Amino acid sequence: MELTGLIADLYIRVSTDEQADKGYSQRSQEEALRKYCSIHHITIRRVMIEDYTARTFNRPEWTKYLADLRKNKRKSNLVLFVKWDRFSRITSDAYQMIAALKKLGVEPQATEQPLDLSIPENKIMLAFYLASPEVENDRRALNVIDGMRRARKEGRYMGLAPYGYINRSTEEARKYIAPKEPEANILQWVFREIAKGKYNADQIFRMAQKRGFSKQRAHFYTIVRNPVYCGKIHVPQYKDEESRYVKGLHEPIITEALFYDAQDVLDGRKRTFNLKVVANRSLPLRGFLLCPECGRVLTGSASKGYSKYYTYYHCQTGCSFRIRAEDVNEQFISQLKKIYPK
Repeated sequence: MELTGLIADLYIRVSTDEQADKGYSQRSQEEALRKYCSIHHITIRRVMIEDYTARTFNRPEWTKYLADLRKNKRKSNLVLFVKWDRFSRITSDAYQMIAALKKLGVEPQATEQPLDLSIPENKIMLAFYLASPEVENDRRALNVIDGMRRARKEGRYMGLAPYGYINRSTEEARKYIAPKEPEANILQWVFREIAKGKYNADQIFRMAQKRGFSKQRAHFYTIVRNPVYCGKIHVPQYKDEESRYVKGLHEPIITEALFYDAQDVLDGRKRTFNLKVVANRSLPLRGFLLCPECGRVLTGSASKGYSKYYTYYHCQTGCSFRIRAEDVNEQFISQLKKIYPK
């Protein structure tokens, strides 16, 4: 391909890790591209510097460049970059963009991996150059996944510490999570209250807010289901490996026994009754009955009628269930007589 007299746009894409690992600094790329243009007597129209991933063409500078090409057709013949991985790291996207550029009269070219695409055999090398960065990306992603799974299997918590914990590092720069106060103390109280079964989770959430709990309701329900607080780390399912929990290296905020007691209450497998001393003989079953609408323990009280007081078993704040105590007491006595007829 004859280059003398052509007009080119220079495309420089940088990223922090590549600058450090491969010497792909902005300055080194620009120097290499300008030297190439000087040797081949190519006129430089514009220089673009991009600090964005090559996994997509939705990049700020590249988007502006395409708009400029559509507006100023035939103003340049080439777009130059040092290597094809500066252009794209996704093979399918790269082929589509090459076709789009050709329709605009622009030939993409890597100065360190030059190819005359008018020669059919060169398409094999183009496929290699385009696929290599994508393969590198995929391998890097697999290494990250393997590393994270290995860390989880060892019991290490990965990522930002959950509520009640704080991220820390050892002297050897090994990261871990540690309990954070007063949040850890609030969560201990929350799990204890849930396990008692006296109040439902929504009531405990509101009480926890008064104690300083700062998260939203949805986050609260996620927290009380998270086994990380009893020292467990979740290893998700991957390929042929089943999902499982392992013992974490971090300090648990609550015991396993308390966590699973709380789960039993939340799942409706366990209820703790708050038994009371009966002071009113008209309400002997107060504290022993469950509300059929919300499942909480019924209380009882008297209401004044036209000529006398009437007693009722009823639910507490937030539920409207109410039934006459006299009717319930008679039904209970009737059932007792069936068991003990005399």
